[in-house]
Amino acid sequence: MLGKVFITRPIFPETVQELQQHADVLVNAEDRVLSKDELIASIQHVHGVFTLVTDSIDRQVLSAASHLKVVANFGVGVNNVDVNAATELGVVVTNTPGVLTETTADLAWAMLMSAARRIPESDRFVRSRSFQAWGPTMMLGHDVFGKTLGIIGFGRIGQAVARRARGFGMRILFHDPGRHEDLVRELGVVPAALADIYRHSDFITLHVPLNVQTHHLLNDDAFEAMKRNCIVINTSRGPVVDEKALVRALKAGKIAAAALDVFEREPEIEPELFEMNNVVMAPHIGSASYETRFKMASMTAENLLAVLRGQRPPNLVNVDVWEHRRT
Repeated sequence: MLGKVFITRPIFPETVQELQQHADVLVNAEDRVLSKDELIASIQHVHGVFTLVTDSIDRQVLSAASHLKVVANFGVGVNNVDVNAATELGVVVTNTPGVLTETTADLAWAMLMSAARRIPESDRFVRSRSFQAWGPTMMLGHDVFGKTLGIIGFGRIGQAVARRARGFGMRILFHDPGRHEDLVRELGVVPAALADIYRHSDFITLHVPLNVQTHHLLNDDAFEAMKRNCIVINTSRGPVVDEKALVRALKAGKIAAAALDVFEREPEIEPELFEMNNVVMAPHIGSASYETRFKMASMTAENLLAVLRGQRPPNLVNVDVWEHRRT
């Protein structure tokens, strides 16, 4: 056996069985987030841990696990892991990039359409038996075809959303620090400053990582600069949007609607959002198709086992720790 492995939440049985062929595996059987004390107690003697984005793997947790070789994170983002501390302690961190691109883009597009055409609100209206007859001003929403879409963050998911938007004849603006000349030509997208994204977009969709620069990227000033008919979609990370500022903007009519798959203090949600019909909310389901989540689990297991075998994992986050091992 390659060592001991702890899985922080129940996952696909096939993935557990794959890991059990090569390691001693313990799974948290309760489908809940472990407290820090529980997490420390569970991983202090293991060699590998299979984590979710809901697990806070900070310096204290890492320091308590003296045998730990790898934190294999089930997800693209690793803001739940103190990567610097892991690197200092010689612990490899891995993730699952690429696999969830199209699925998350599908969800972003579904939320955009749902907010624009008031689909959840209409569903509630019908289910409450309030629908008595068709009316010319009932549940008026916003057209999508031919409108301007602003994409903030033009990585894999942002690009996938842009490809979907082309089918709707949209004018596509994007803001990203990278250079994307080939994509500008291929997709007909237009690079733009944030101020221009806010000023001209009918829809703004967020696809940025969470870091110091993007925390509360959408704040009071940003909402003030947007068009009053603008609809904001966030499928990236919750703290990119200042939820209190979002509530103020919605209440004041500074933007038309919002669609949120992630939340600033997840799973806590700003209470006033629950009362707003022009807010579409989902429980962090961006990658939640069976095909994608199963592939993510397989990738996580593959990364974890590679490190336990002494091999470079396919999806290495902290390259420095691996280079240091080699020297």
